[in-house]
Amino acid sequence: MTAVPLLELSGLTVDFATEDGGSRTLLAGLDLTLAPGEALGLVGESGSGKSMTVRAVTRLLPPAATASGTVRFEGRDVGAMDAAALRGYRDSGVGLVFQDPRAHINPTRRIGAFLTEALRHNRGLGRREALARAEAALAEVGLDDPARRLRQYPHEVSGGMLQRVMIASVLLAKPRLVLADEPTTALDVTVQREVVAVLDRLRRERGMGMVFITHDLDLALAVCGRVAVMYAGRIVELRSADTLHERAAHPYTLGLLGSRPSVDVRAERLTAVPGRPVSAFEAGPGCAFAPRCAFAAPVCEAAPPALLPFDGGLVRCARAEEIHAVRTSKEATA
Repeated sequence: MTAVPLLELSGLTVDFATEDGGSRTLLAGLDLTLAPGEALGLVGESGSGKSMTVRAVTRLLPPAATASGTVRFEGRDVGAMDAAALRGYRDSGVGLVFQDPRAHINPTRRIGAFLTEALRHNRGLGRREALARAEAALAEVGLDDPARRLRQYPHEVSGGMLQRVMIASVLLAKPRLVLADEPTTALDVTVQREVVAVLDRLRRERGMGMVFITHDLDLALAVCGRVAVMYAGRIVELRSADTLHERAAHPYTLGLLGSRPSVDVRAERLTAVPGRPVSAFEAGPGCAFAPRCAFAAPVCEAAPPALLPFDGGLVRCARAEEIHAVRTSKEATA
């Protein structure tokens, strides 16, 4: 019997209504699956659709947005859930770790009140038991003296500590899926590594699935088993983290890999992907990346390429085989 995916996106499309009566597409036919306990990375430049994917999965889209396609959680259609089922899904099915905890934690209330609110009102726990669970959760995410942290206000702790508080609040709901939307962007490198290590450890210990959204390709490769590269509201490449370095086949993925600084190679300037990123509604009739692509040909402008199996992964590029042949030849003669 085939196991049911924890999360399955099929043809997920998000359109925004404009003031002139038109619409703009931000996600265009997204297909993804996530197994229980798996960590999947979503990477790409701003505007590629990463955060919009999270909003669609949780049904937290703005009023002007319309979603089509299907989002399934443990086989259930999220879009067809009534109010009660949706509350249960958000309460214990899926947890969100946001980019900036200070924007999502009430600064006028103590950390203990923030952590125990859902436990007391949604689960009917008494104050003492709720505080005990909150204290245990803070200890689990590595905060020292958790009893004292519960009495503090958000402004009394550092950004890294507050992000751990946010992670603890998610863990208290015991979700099967965690959506981490750029959870380390506002942190320095040292704290960033600590927070990611906490998330990864808890995912493995609890068997939770995780979608990890980041601009940092190296971070995604370190945390996730598979990485999906997004551009203009579509996935352009999907493969295992172990093989992305050696087998990347889409020109955009190659550009992201090539733009990273290296401790082994001295260069006067970093290599940048030319041009600017575009949203799905700005893309032309062909490949959205074609205007920035050094390998673009007339075939790329005819129609959007399909996401097809190639060299152990999935690639959305009409010239993937030719690019692969060129790379292989250069590596052989290097």
